Amino acid sequence: MLFMGEYNHTLDAKNRLIIPSKFRELLGEEFVVTKGMDGCLFVFTNDDWDEFTKKLKELPMMDKEARQFVRFFLAGATSSEIDKTGRIILPQPLKDFADITKDVVLVGVGSRVEIWSKQRWDGEMSYQDVDDIAKHMFELGIGI
Repeated sequence: MLFMGEYNHTLDAKNRLIIPSKFRELLGEEFVVTKGMDGCLFVFTNDDWDEFTKKLKELPMMDKEARQFVRFFLAGATSSEIDKTGRIILPQPLKDFADITKDVVLVGVGSRVEIWSKQRWDGEMSYQDVDDIAKHMFELGIGI
């Protein structure tokens, strides 16, 4: 299973967001939404969430940064379901974290979906030259 693609939607007055049909098929009936890196939200299938939380449980509790990392992802996590019209409700704390007000971009990035405010997404995608990123990826062993 591989999430990919970029979809623009709007949040309605009741904090409901349409999930693209291609993502709905892969997410299943129930999945997890939580705070993500770079100011977006992460959406995991239950299976991928279980794998991720197993790794979090392995972090040393005596390490302060590990505790903060675990809190970051787990404290705001919520189980979500898609309604009959293909929407989910974004809880207010997650909306606030991601600065989501109306315009939203949903992005498939392999093992998860990211939910971005349109403004943040536009800023994130223009921050650095792709050639610089490609050079760094090559140094990490990823080359085309």
